[in-house]
Amino acid sequence: MIRIGLGQINPTVGDFDGNSQKIAGFIAEAKAQQCDLVLFPELALCGYPPEDLLLKKAFVGANCHYLRKLATICKGINVICGYAGSRGDSVYNSAAVIGSGKVLLSYNKIALPNYGVFDERRYFVPGSEVPLLQLGKTLIGINICEDIWVCPGVTEQQAALGAQLVLNISSSPYHKHKVEERIEMLQDRARSNHCYVGYINSVGGQDELVFDGASLVIDPTGKVIARAAQFAEELLVVDIPEIKEHRRGRQGPRGDTDISAQGFAVRRVELKVPSVGKPRRARKAQCAKRLVEAEEVYQAVTLGVRDYIYKNGFRQVIIGLSGGIDSALTAAIAVDAIGKENVFTLFLPSRYSSELSRVAAKRQAKLLGIRMDTVSIDELFEEYEETLAPLFRDPKSGLTEENLQARIRGNILMAFSNKLGYLVLSTSNKSEAAVGYTTLYGDMVGGFSVLKDIPKTLVYKICEHLNRFRGREIIAQEIIDRPPTAELKDNQLDSDSLPPYEILDEILRLHVELDWNDREIIAAGFEKRTVERVIRMVGAAEYKRRQSAPGVKITPRAFGKDRRWPITNKF
Repeated sequence: MIRIGLGQINPTVGDFDGNSQKIAGFIAEAKAQQCDLVLFPELALCGYPPEDLLLKKAFVGANCHYLRKLATICKGINVICGYAGSRGDSVYNSAAVIGSGKVLLSYNKIALPNYGVFDERRYFVPGSEVPLLQLGKTLIGINICEDIWVCPGVTEQQAALGAQLVLNISSSPYHKHKVEERIEMLQDRARSNHCYVGYINSVGGQDELVFDGASLVIDPTGKVIARAAQFAEELLVVDIPEIKEHRRGRQGPRGDTDISAQGFAVRRVELKVPSVGKPRRARKAQCAKRLVEAEEVYQAVTLGVRDYIYKNGFRQVIIGLSGGIDSALTAAIAVDAIGKENVFTLFLPSRYSSELSRVAAKRQAKLLGIRMDTVSIDELFEEYEETLAPLFRDPKSGLTEENLQARIRGNILMAFSNKLGYLVLSTSNKSEAAVGYTTLYGDMVGGFSVLKDIPKTLVYKICEHLNRFRGREIIAQEIIDRPPTAELKDNQLDSDSLPPYEILDEILRLHVELDWNDREIIAAGFEKRTVERVIRMVGAAEYKRRQSAPGVKITPRAFGKDRRWPITNKF
């Protein structure tokens, strides 16, 4: 039996001191729990993704400097840790194998993803050597993130050479259904290669990305025998039984290096077994429960908001609380992220704001235990109208005047931000952002857009889930029940300008996330005129989205890094 620890940590990009201290703390805990080997996520030492910091020699050099410092404390335990390695002018996405106080080898990631949010070929050179580690009687293969997704690939090569345990270090960003996809893939790798698979993932928020953790170990039958929690730091300790016979693989040459069937050099290293001669009881592995979808999304966004706020030096936030569902959910997320004492809200009524909005906003603030102040924008709005009227040819009130109200509110929120140092949280959702049903420099203002990748229909599902799951009102029921409205003119409803959200969100999912064209969506049963209008609106709103605040990626394809669309575009 060997005992491994999976150090599911929340690193910060560029914080070498903080990340090193966190890793050292987990190493100490793993030693206390008598682990033979502890592993940490992809690029754990520098944080993921470092993006163009990797083009700075000083940044890459700091990786190697801190890795050497880390190695000095790795005595009495073996460690695998992700970092950015280098050789000459080449930079690698690397996994260091550390034992007996020194770096024994570095494995360089071979499969470099270059799709969606990933652009690793911009920075890294692919590796050409496959490692095998001998720990007691167990032969271990290690690889990095995409390496295990590619099939046939590194995992198959290592299994063919006799690996009984394959360890994959990852920083795999969250989106809906990613956990299921990941587990199915890892189960397939374990079953098809007749080996144990250990998978360590980062946790935490980094700009638009959030990493969900959910690290796990799978046995050769495909059974999940251990799983860490989602969205939380944890050391997952697992005992791997000795496999006396590896049914599929062949041991191959026993020298330090040989060549795999695919032509990669294979490097073998023998690790010391720290537990030899020490009494140690077998332990039952923990298997954390999976979260239901609405709770999973809620926790993902909450973690993303918390880390964006704290990692960027903020402590308090301010939100425009309108009496609508988007601002209510944004406030609830903020309270869970940083505490109710750090969340401040403003109700900013105009002549079109209803009594229902005033009462609902006040009640929502009370439900969450947060402060709400009221600042009427009516006088400011009148001054704008009077000042601009002589310059406008059309004296009739219309869209310009509607948007002026949103922009006045945005200015007031930003004034509070400047004066008090609060981060403004924007409240626009993905449905509105997709079709441009949002005001540039108005309700789009803010340092972070909490619901940026959450469609309106999912906003409702999350709110209903919160109330049901917590057994009390988190979101005021009158806010959930009321028809959505911007209240920028008399008796205004979102449905005056947009298709019903149930229809709009499905068209957007097919077009934005699955890249279907108008003919394919119409063939799926949607009205031709509605589809063509929605697609037109999506294209026309790109210039707005390019100027919006970052927000947590939740869907398989978010606006921004996932979907890099040209603003000037006639296709």
